[in-house]
Amino acid sequence: MKFVDEARARVQAGNGGRGSTSFRREKFVPFGGPDGGDGGHGGSVYLRAASGINTLADFRIARTFRAGHGEPGGANDCTGRGGTDLYVPVPVGTVVRDADTHEELDDLTRDGQVLLVARGGKGGWGNQRFKSSTNRSPRQFGPGLPGEKRLLEFELRVIADVGLLGLPNAGKSTLIRAVSAARPKVADYPFTTLHPNLGVVAVGAHRSFVMADIPGLIEGAAEGAGLGIRFLKHLQRTRLLLHLVDIAPLDPDADPVRDARAITRELKRFSAELAAKPRWLVLNKRDLLPAADAEERARSIVRRLRYRGPHFLISGATGEGTKPLCEAVMRLLEQRARSARARASSPADAGASRRGAT
Repeated sequence: MKFVDEARARVQAGNGGRGSTSFRREKFVPFGGPDGGDGGHGGSVYLRAASGINTLADFRIARTFRAGHGEPGGANDCTGRGGTDLYVPVPVGTVVRDADTHEELDDLTRDGQVLLVARGGKGGWGNQRFKSSTNRSPRQFGPGLPGEKRLLEFELRVIADVGLLGLPNAGKSTLIRAVSAARPKVADYPFTTLHPNLGVVAVGAHRSFVMADIPGLIEGAAEGAGLGIRFLKHLQRTRLLLHLVDIAPLDPDADPVRDARAITRELKRFSAELAAKPRWLVLNKRDLLPAADAEERARSIVRRLRYRGPHFLISGATGEGTKPLCEAVMRLLEQRARSARARASSPADAGASRRGAT
């Protein structure tokens, strides 16, 4: 199925049924009075996050979703049947916006999470609702209110623990193939990756994390060069970025340091929050150079970048150095998970949450 990460859809809730104008007719009851029932409420439209869906491609086919209308009221104070609610499945990680106001309605990040996007109309009153001491035989009734209509925008941001970042042909797809069961396309020309790919990296028993590979960036991506920066949104949910740098580019005029700085600039242009995420340097393609030359080239790149964080020298093609990298990533994620649990269970945080609740 084609990967689609942006889509639009129109949703329309059901209209409320009209009320009934009816009078009680029964033997020996000449003046039974009004007994018209209310109309049924219209059905509402909900979005439900479903883990089995990985793309918004379905919204390229079905663009309008309508809930059922409420039925009219009947005699003997019978209320009309309500309209059937409609639940529309969307992928986990979908951001929902109102297309007219651009208001963000919600971010569906949990499997089974439900969002009301169009409320059904109320059913109209029957004439028995209008009776009074001065109006014993009302013939008024409510017509029922129309359901809400909305044009929605969907934006899918894949959920992953680790995101791969780098130039085209830096070896991102090769790395994710080496450490997971994902099989993205790999070729000797740039922009072989045209949409994000996810892979589960198993580090040990019950120890794994999700890695995301996005299309490569080039200098000027913020102005639309190459594939632009539209896929960077898929890294916004990650907890760690791995910046892959090719230490042995085929182009003799290429400078890995200059290219790495260009990627950093594009990140800052897209989002200061994304640029502030933890980012590790991964120097790839060590198999293309002798061992001593590869290590010297890696040290030179780190020194020229003035980079002081964790860095790794690997080969995605042969798998050399990928195991220590994955182990280090897993330790970082586990440490962050423990810290988050400790903060959540600390007495100070618990007291603050109770004060906020009150």
